[in-house]
Formats: sequence, structure tokens, C-alpha cells
Amino acid sequence: MTHKQANRSRTNRRSLWTLLGLTLLGTAATAQAPVTPPSPLALKDAVNYALKANAEARKARLDIENAEYRIDEVRASALPQVSGSAGLTYNPLLQKSALPNFFGGNPNETILVAFGQKWNAVAGLSVQQNLFNKSVFTGLKAARTSREFYQLNAQLTEEQIIEQVATTYYQVLVQRQQVSVVDSSIANTQRVQGVLASLYKNGLAKKIDVDRIEVTITNLQSQRQQVINGVALLEHQLKLYMGLPIATPVTIPDVNPESIVPQAVPATDSIDLQKRTEFLVLQKQGELLEQQKENYRNEYFPSLSLGGNYNYMGMGNAFPVFKGQSAGANWFGTASVSLNLRVPIFNGGATKARIKQADVSIRKLNEDIANTGLQLNLAYENARTQINNNIITLNNQRRNVGLAEEVFRNTQNNYNNGLATLTDLLDAERSLTEARSNLSAALLNYRVSEVQLVKARGGIRTLTQ
Repeated sequence: MTHKQANRSRTNRRSLWTLLGLTLLGTAATAQAPVTPPSPLALKDAVNYALKANAEARKARLDIENAEYRIDEVRASALPQVSGSAGLTYNPLLQKSALPNFFGGNPNETILVAFGQKWNAVAGLSVQQNLFNKSVFTGLKAARTSREFYQLNAQLTEEQIIEQVATTYYQVLVQRQQVSVVDSSIANTQRVQGVLASLYKNGLAKKIDVDRIEVTITNLQSQRQQVINGVALLEHQLKLYMGLPIATPVTIPDVNPESIVPQAVPATDSIDLQKRTEFLVLQKQGELLEQQKENYRNEYFPSLSLGGNYNYMGMGNAFPVFKGQSAGANWFGTASVSLNLRVPIFNGGATKARIKQADVSIRKLNEDIANTGLQLNLAYENARTQINNNIITLNNQRRNVGLAEEVFRNTQNNYNNGLATLTDLLDAERSLTEARSNLSAALLNYRVSEVQLVKARGGIRTLTQ
């Protein structure tokens, strides 16, 4: 192979590895980035996307993952603990001891004798195994309960996200309905403007009437722009709850108000608190506190462990590492096996105080559980009452819109026939606009209260289906 061919081969290999690296990076980025939501965006699509992309939902899933690592950490304390050690010590001055001079034949004389070697090296292995320690088993049980707690907490977080997304989604729809109402008012007013302009051209209307209708149209157009801005703000809020980049366009399909079929809630209806995640989270927290109290009690129990040590030591007046006895280094091994029993006798009442503190925490949590039960029942009763009241209001507003449309048509006919003034026509048009706005508000209140009712029944996740 020539030098030129070799360079071309290396260049091709580098290009291949670069292309492979970019492909892997692109694949990883695709796997991490949330999939773009479908268009048009239905409610269940918005909710399901939020459960995957919302930051709080992601953090809750990370808590569950972290709980698994905590279980591994506690489980490790029940397994053998093995550690190694090594050390090298140099003693420039050896410690001396005062001894009678037996070696010199004069025991009444005291001499100083140095003991030891200038160099000491040691390498060792230590093993410890718990044979009986109630705190370890209680800790493992608590770690598993902690995992269940974080699972419930993640479920609660997802339910809160669903509620936020669903409520904002309906608010966007109703705000867009307000745009349709204003557009209808503008169209009606412009038709009146056309008639009035024709009458003014023929000398049958006054200039002030033409100016007044122009002012009315301008005000309606300003109102329309404000409503459109409100739609944009709500869409941004929806994207935030979904975890969707604000610049990403979304298309929310229109809803026919007539498709909403109100359903009253019977007064005898009730809820099961065991279906509410808020209640289950507190109960699981109570289990954790009970296990913490039990762990404090375990301090009264003895613990038993088995230990073993092996050390290999070397001494000499010369550097002993990698040297044998012929070089002045003496190496030897030592080993020991121990059975260790620890019996708590008295710690000044600290354990008793910790148990009492845990008991107080449990009683406080029981108060929170009882109060949460009352709040959840109150929320359900409020949602049930609100939805029943909204049904009445919604039906009244629908009838009111029908009446306002009829009044507007009759007033418009009378005005065209010279039987009504422009003021009467504008008042009728304003009443129709107000009736339609009230109907849109009633639809919003009904949909929002419907979401609250589903949540109060513990079925908020049905919105994902």
C-alpha cells in the first residue's frame, strides 16, 4: 500500500467513526426529547404528553428511581463488609525503654534500650458480618415502604398535572368561544352599519348615527384583540403545564357547545377516600413513621457481629518493601477472628425520648389524615354542588341566548321598517353579546367543575383515555 493510499484509508476510517458518532448522538437526542404532540391536539393527547414531558412528573419518576438505590444501600448493610488497608511507617528515632543492665552483669545500673525497627510495613484485609441487628431489617422494610411512598407521590403529582392541563385546555376552548361571540357581534353590527350607511346616503339617517355605529365596531374590534391575546396567554400556560416549548405551535380543535350534555350528580352520591391519592400518601407516610418508631425501639436490642482480620507485616532497619530476610526485612502474617456482642445498658434516656418524639409525629399525622378526609369530602360536596348549580345556570343561559337572538332579530326588523331606533337596535345587539358571553362562561364553569368532580371521585386519570 502506498503512502497516499494509507492516508486515504485513515481519512475514510475517521469519516466513518465521525458519521457513526453523529448517528449515535442523534439517536440519543431523539430518545431523550419528547415526541411532538399530535395535531389537532385532543385533551387526552395533551394530558399524555404532559405526563411524559412535564418537569415535575420527571422529577417524581427520578424519586422512584432514587428509592431503589436507597433499598440497595440498606440491603448492603446486611451483607459482608470487606475492606483493605496498607501502611508504611519510618521511625527515624526509635523509642527507648529503661531496663536494668542484666546484659552487662550490673543489674543495679539502668540502661536505655531501643525496641523495634526503623521501617514497618503492613497490608491487611478486614471482614465484618452482621449476625443479628434489628435496625438493619427494619431499615430494609422502611426503604421498601419509602419506594411505595414515592410511587404514590409520583401518582399524585401526575394527577395534579392532569388537573392543570385539563382545566387550562377547557379555558382555551371557552376563550376561543368568546372570540366567536365577538366576531358574531362585529358581523351583526357591520350589517347594521351597511343598512345605516344606505339610509344616510338617501337622507333617511343622521350623521351622528353613522358615527355611533362606527365607534361601536371599533370598540368590538378592540375587544376582539383583547380576547385573542387572552387565548394566546392561555395557550402559553397550557404549553407550560405540558412541558412543551412555548414556541411550538399547537392546534386545538373547536368544540360544539351543543355537544356538552350536562349530567346532574345525585345528592346521595358519595366518594371512597381510599381512591384519593392524597389520602393514600398520608397513610403511607404513617407507615414510615411507625417504622421509624420501631427502629428507635431496636436500640434496646443487642447486636451481634462476626469479624475477621488478616495482616501481613514487614519490619527492618532498611526499606522492607520488595525485600526478603536476606536483605534485612522480616515478613510475617497475623490473623484474628472475633465475635462481637454489643448490649445497650444505659444512654441517659435518649432512646426513650426519640420514641416519644416519633409517637408525637404519628399523632400529628393522624390529625392531618382526619383533616384531609374532611377536606376531600368538602371538595367533593363543593364540586357536586357547583356542577349542579352550573347545570341550572347553563340551561338558563342557553334559553337566554335564544331569547336574545329572537329579540335582536325582531328589533332589527323593526329598525329596518322604521319602528325602532338605533339605540334600541344597539341595546338588543349588546344584550345578545352579553347573553352569548354568559353562556360561554357557564360552559367554562361547567367543564371546570366537571374536572373537579372527576378528581374528587378519584378518577382524574380517566382523562388520559
